[in-house]
Amino acid sequence: MTTTERYNAPEAEGRWQAAWAAAEVFRTENDDPRPPYYVLEMFPYPSGRIHMGHVRNYTMGDVVARYKRARGFNVLHPMGWDAFGMPAENAAMQNKVHPKAWTYDNIATMRAQLKSMGLSLDWSREFATCDVAYYHRQQELFLDFLAAGLAYRRTSKVNWDPVDQTVLANEQVIDGRGWRSGALVEQRELTQWFLRITDYAEDLLTALDGLDRWPEKVRLMQKNWIGRSEGLRVRFALTPPTNVGTSVEVFTTRPDTLFGASFLALSPDHPVAKAAAETDGGLAEFVAECRRMGTSVAVLETAEKKGYDTGLTVEHPLIPGRRLPVYVANFVLMEYGTGAIFGCPAHDQRDLEFARKYGLPVIPVVLPPDADAATFAIGDEPYVGDGRLYNSDFLDGLSVPEAKDAVARRLEGETLDGAPQGARQVNYRLRDWGISRQRYWGCPIPVIHCAECGVVPVPKADLPVQLPDDIDFDKPGNPLDRHPTWRNVACPQCKGPARRETDTMDTFVDSSWYFARFTAPNAATPTEPAVADRWLPVDQYIGGIEHAILHLLYSRFFVRAMKATGHIGLDEPFAGLFTQGMVVHETYKRADGTFASPAEIDITEEGGERRAVDRATGQAVAIGSIEKMSKSKRNTVDPSDIIAGYGADTARWFMLSDSPPERDVIWTEDGVAGAQRFVQRAWRLVAETAPKLPPVGTAAPAAAEGTAFDVRKAAHKALAAIEDDIEQLAFNRAVARLHELVNVLARAAQEPFEVTSPLAASLREALEMLVQALAPMMPHLAEECWSALGHARLVATQGWPTVDRSLLLEDVVVLPVQVNGKRRGEVTVRRDAATADVEAAALALDEVRRHLDGRAPKKVIVVPQRIVNVVG
Repeated sequence: MTTTERYNAPEAEGRWQAAWAAAEVFRTENDDPRPPYYVLEMFPYPSGRIHMGHVRNYTMGDVVARYKRARGFNVLHPMGWDAFGMPAENAAMQNKVHPKAWTYDNIATMRAQLKSMGLSLDWSREFATCDVAYYHRQQELFLDFLAAGLAYRRTSKVNWDPVDQTVLANEQVIDGRGWRSGALVEQRELTQWFLRITDYAEDLLTALDGLDRWPEKVRLMQKNWIGRSEGLRVRFALTPPTNVGTSVEVFTTRPDTLFGASFLALSPDHPVAKAAAETDGGLAEFVAECRRMGTSVAVLETAEKKGYDTGLTVEHPLIPGRRLPVYVANFVLMEYGTGAIFGCPAHDQRDLEFARKYGLPVIPVVLPPDADAATFAIGDEPYVGDGRLYNSDFLDGLSVPEAKDAVARRLEGETLDGAPQGARQVNYRLRDWGISRQRYWGCPIPVIHCAECGVVPVPKADLPVQLPDDIDFDKPGNPLDRHPTWRNVACPQCKGPARRETDTMDTFVDSSWYFARFTAPNAATPTEPAVADRWLPVDQYIGGIEHAILHLLYSRFFVRAMKATGHIGLDEPFAGLFTQGMVVHETYKRADGTFASPAEIDITEEGGERRAVDRATGQAVAIGSIEKMSKSKRNTVDPSDIIAGYGADTARWFMLSDSPPERDVIWTEDGVAGAQRFVQRAWRLVAETAPKLPPVGTAAPAAAEGTAFDVRKAAHKALAAIEDDIEQLAFNRAVARLHELVNVLARAAQEPFEVTSPLAASLREALEMLVQALAPMMPHLAEECWSALGHARLVATQGWPTVDRSLLLEDVVVLPVQVNGKRRGEVTVRRDAATADVEAAALALDEVRRHLDGRAPKKVIVVPQRIVNVVG
């Protein structure tokens, strides 16, 4: 390309991508002596095509990777594919294609799209979680966890999707329906495999305080999910006793409100509830109805609170002679606490709704500050604030914390059936992680079921347990269950007939250790511990806030479990975490209620009013709200179309420039066009100025003056600020500084100058700094400009330029002025002003003169560039 031509992005980008690949610029060696830096974006699911969220996410990570590489780090920046899961099975059923073929075809398409973005990825480390080589090592990890007691099997209640015929996590149940199928979820009891994440509950919680480079909102979400609570286990005597026990145990965090208790509520799966249902048909039907609900907290909180009176009662542990009715309730889970709660309607919203529905007493026992005990009453909302106890016998007048302690001490001293009636306990909301999924396209769980020997781990020498390719999806459910040969195998211990485990692992398992595998992707073991420990934790992890809880929490657990089994030597996977905002776009709706895509409409503006019309029909289209890009609203923009039309750098620049990276970015055609104009302007500046510059290697003048000095100062100040911006991931601020620098350099380049002049040398230095600062963000344009400036080597291989800190100093300084030790004002003087001039300026201040009251100062002390002290 000659320097007089318009910058041709598609042509240049392909050429520079080929040059990077040929030189293996981004290949990372584990034995490189430079300090390591690991930057990673959450890897994508190969759904078919990348979307604008991917463009934003991976551009941000690429800026960090390129910048850190230029700063002298050995950067690890890998890419892989989170490739197992239900969508591939659904595609297999709908399109009559094998999940493997569908997945790998999608990977090929998306890989090409990502490469077109010019990302500085080490593609030599690429893997997909459905690669046999990857899940082979995952099976080894599972066997090690099993041997260490961190994996186990038990029967539990699960959310069952009757259409997808698989278990769903609580978070996959939305309004009682499966997140993919939309089917009403059922509750079933299945024998499932679990990982003991609860063994690390306290550690996972307390270690959050050390993750100071994580967003506070993410740490708070994890704390709430782990849900540590201190409370009291209280035993209530059943009257009369039942055939399953003489008491019901409750865990409560509010023992101070026991005098306000008006009922007990049991989970439908509580042993007492099950026993009562055997002789009560109405209760049995109610329990069945409860099992048709989901088990997620969101479902329980939003569903109507329902209960069934069992006819049983319990004795109040603090009020002799008072009995409380026992209900079975749809909002109590067996998995939380003890599967039983006592209800204090005056001080809990859920309990209040229940009590109002069933006509139960509402007894306030915590009096708000300044409230009158004689008139205070509970309305539609409970009182959940602080206060003093009343209506509570020996607790009256105590604060809430004092009352909790007093109740605990009282019940710890009482006995029921020979055991303390109360015991302090720490509880966690966190539950062990059920990883069994009834589907084909997942990592097989490497165990064998033998009638003689029980559950037998597959010997490591027999791994991998590989998925069979000859499967069919003609019927719903897991094809592994009905495979004619795969499931049948000899027991490794007794050699008798046995069967394989047909459940596969939750895909969250696949993504809970992939960052460790990237450090040695071809190792014959899950990790090479010394290598993993050198790279990990990931220095900068970037991804969506939607993964703030499960993926991050599971990854944190996995690192601990891998440490316990000798695969790694650290506790936390991600030192720095950044959660970027979404990419959003206007929506467009036709008169018939269908959505139109941005590519199908034309926008006009008249008199400040924007109108949209359907390009094909000319009919008016309503411009709707700005929402997250989604296929359902059809407000998506194909990154490939943008890259083909404008170039990858334009898309990258727009994603970085429009808003702070933690906020949503609104995709607009005007914004993209503006980014394209800047690309061309930066190119023209370099291309038109380059022929007038001195040769590569010409030093900038140390004693430049006038415009030459202004150019040097602007470039060094911009570069210093951009360094700070990128370190803080404030990419939009860095973009703004580059706009300003281009403006300064464009004005300077219009002045007449000779090739041997100080201005020419200053412009060469400044333009090279501009190009190197642009390189992490618009790498293709930077290479083209670097070449136009006469450089033979790739800018991607260059070190970051050095900032001359002396050029960052301002010409003037502001000095505080004190009179007799008290600040009375400040003066602005030249940095190199003479002491006498500084004294004169200070003494001329009105406030100084007023406090001296006409007297001459006894002494004036000037601390250069720091302060002026006047002694009166």
